Formats: sequence, C-alpha cells, structure tokens
Amino acid sequence: MAKSKVKSNQMDKAWYALALARISLGFIFIWAFFDKLFGLGFATCRDAKTEVVSTFCDKAWVNGGSPTTGFLKFAAKGPFKDFYNGLAGNTLIDWLFMVGILLIGIALIAGIATKLAAVTGSLLLLMMWTAALWPDNNPVLDDHIVYIFVLGVIGYSGAANQKLSISSWWSKQSLAKKFPILR
Repeated sequence: MAKSKVKSNQMDKAWYALALARISLGFIFIWAFFDKLFGLGFATCRDAKTEVVSTFCDKAWVNGGSPTTGFLKFAAKGPFKDFYNGLAGNTLIDWLFMVGILLIGIALIAGIATKLAAVTGSLLLLMMWTAALWPDNNPVLDDHIVYIFVLGVIGYSGAANQKLSISSWWSKQSLAKKFPILR
C-alpha cells in the first residue's frame, strides 16, 4: 500500500513538472508574439551592434514592420535558404506566423487544445529549424528540435494537461464539445 502511494505521489509531481514545461513553452510563444508586435527589444528593435533597445521601433508589427522579414531574409541559411528568403515580408506569412504563435502560446498556457498546439507548434518549430540549417552548436540538434520533443510529450499526455490548466472548464464549453480537437 505504501509503495503505490509513493509512486502516485511521484507521478503527481511529474505531472506538475510537465505542466510547468507546457506553460513555459507557452510563454516562449507568447513572448515572441508580443516582442514582434510591439518591438520590446529582445529579438525585435534591438540594435545588433550597439545592443541599444528602441521599443516600438519601425520593425514592430504595430508600426508596419514585418515580423518574419528579419529571420527569413537574414537568418535563413542552408539548403532551404532561397525558399525562406522568398517568404520574407509576405503579408499572409506574417499573419499566419503571428496568429499561430499567439494561439499556440495561449493553448499551451491554458492547457486547452494541447494536441492541436503540439502539432502546429511542432510544425512551426520544424520549419524554423529547416530555415536555419545547419545548427551552429551541434550537427543536428538545437532548441527547436528539443522543443518539438517536449511538445510531443505534452500533446500525448492528457494528465499533464489537467494540472495547472483550465481544461476541465474548457471541455464543458459548447465550442470544445462541438470540435473535440479544441479540447
């Protein structure tokens, strides 16, 4: 009896750890959205040479900047460089990227539609990885691939999505009932 209680306690802690990983990844996506939207000076609106931050600069999406141009035009390398360079600054790509990272981030933080967020997040991360082939510090792996693995675990571990989430409430809502993929 005591042994199964210990295992249960350990699993409960593991589910909380996985929930914190889910929420943390969600914040990575949400932060990227707000940084590109307003130019908060982390990836957007920071001078590469001087490190001076100019929030709400011309690169911010709210000021007409393209959230995809910098990465796709200047960071893309490897065998798919020309393909990704061609997507840089495309308004549809900008909208898909921004709406995608916002919704993925919200879903992961809230613990709703986690399978959908895991699949779409993994696809986006895989595209980002292929845009910058080959990684600088490892012949194959970088943070994009590690995040894909973590999203895979999150997407297929329903119990972790119950911890620190609104999934119980969300699953009772008419939209989630009508479209099970949103649970």
